[in-house]
Amino acid sequence: MADADLDAIIRQLAKQQHKTLTTAVKKQRDRYAALAAKAKDAQGKQLYKQLAKDALEIGSATVKRLQMSADNAAYSHARSMRQATEAAREAAKKAAAEAKAGKPKTPKKAAAKKTPAKS
Repeated sequence: MADADLDAIIRQLAKQQHKTLTTAVKKQRDRYAALAAKAKDAQGKQLYKQLAKDALEIGSATVKRLQMSADNAAYSHARSMRQATEAAREAAKKAAAEAKAGKPKTPKKAAAKKTPAKS
């Protein structure tokens, strides 16, 4: 896994978390459904059935948001790496062109600005 791209690892971990979280959401829904089955009165059954529906709906939405966040992070990382690679290539081409032209690259020192002291 050390040779794999970080964006692929992010996506893989997100997929694993997606499965785990989906399972947890379904367990919570099943718990409320079981409570609805055990409820003595109609109002209690209705309450737990609604809680089961809401738990599944809210949990599923949360899992989807987490998946989208992971996909966005993986895409952002991949894009940043492409941009960094391209910038490094451009810098290497520029350095090679300067070396070919015989110009030694010397960094220019910026002149420090001095402000007059107030008295």
